[in-house]
Amino acid sequence: MISRLGIIGDVHAEDELLSLTLAHLKNAGVDALVCTGDIADGTGDVDRCCALLAEHGVYTVRGNHDRWLMTGKVRHIPDAHLAEDLQPGTQDYLLGLPTQLTLSTINGPLLLCHGVADNDLQKIWPGTSNMPIDRCTTLDQIIADGAYRYMINGHVHYRTVINFRQLTLLNAGTLKNRHRPGFSILDCESRTLSGFECVPRVSKVRELTLHHPERRIFTDTRDFDGDWQPVTLYA
Repeated sequence: MISRLGIIGDVHAEDELLSLTLAHLKNAGVDALVCTGDIADGTGDVDRCCALLAEHGVYTVRGNHDRWLMTGKVRHIPDAHLAEDLQPGTQDYLLGLPTQLTLSTINGPLLLCHGVADNDLQKIWPGTSNMPIDRCTTLDQIIADGAYRYMINGHVHYRTVINFRQLTLLNAGTLKNRHRPGFSILDCESRTLSGFECVPRVSKVRELTLHHPERRIFTDTRDFDGDWQPVTLYA
C-alpha cells in the first residue's frame, strides 16, 4: 500500500536527468516510483533510460512516442530514435510497457496512464486564456465509475493538479530539458504534492495541498468552461 509516491513525467531520453531524479527519490522515503512514459525521442540515451527505469523498478506506462518508435511512425520529428538503433533489451522493454496501470494507495486506487486510459494522445485541460478546453468522455466515465481516487498522466509536459469531486488528476510534467524539467512526490498521508526542479540542481520549488477550499472543483470535464486558474508545481 503506497503512502509516498515518486512521480516522474515524460522522459524523452533525458538519461542524465533521469539518473539524477532517481538518485534523489531513492533517498526521499518513497514507497514506489511511477513514470508516465514517452521514454523515447530526445537528445539523450534511450537505452540507458529504459535500463534505469527497469533497474529501479519504476512502474512505467507507454507513451505515444514509445508507440511511434516501435511502429516506425512519426520518425520525422526532431531527435527521433529508430527501433533498429536500440539494444534488443530496450526493444523488449518498450514493447512490454502497458498503456495503463492500477496501483493501491492508502487513500484508494490510483490510475497511471500517459493520456487518458488507453488513449495516449488525449489531453485534459479546463481551459485558460492561452490554452483551449480539452474535455474527455473517457475520463468522465472513469470519474462516474468511482473506481479511482487519483489519476496520474503526462503528455502535456506541465506539472499541474486538476481537482474533480471524485478524483484528483495529477499531471507529471516532463524531464525534457527545454521544458523546466522536474518531478514530484505525492504524500497520501498529508495529502500534499511537492514539486521539484532538476536544473540547475535538484530543488524543491513548491508544495501544494491537494484539496484547497478556495480551489475550483469540477464534477467532470463537462464542467470545463475556460474559467480556471492553473494549479501548478513550479516556482
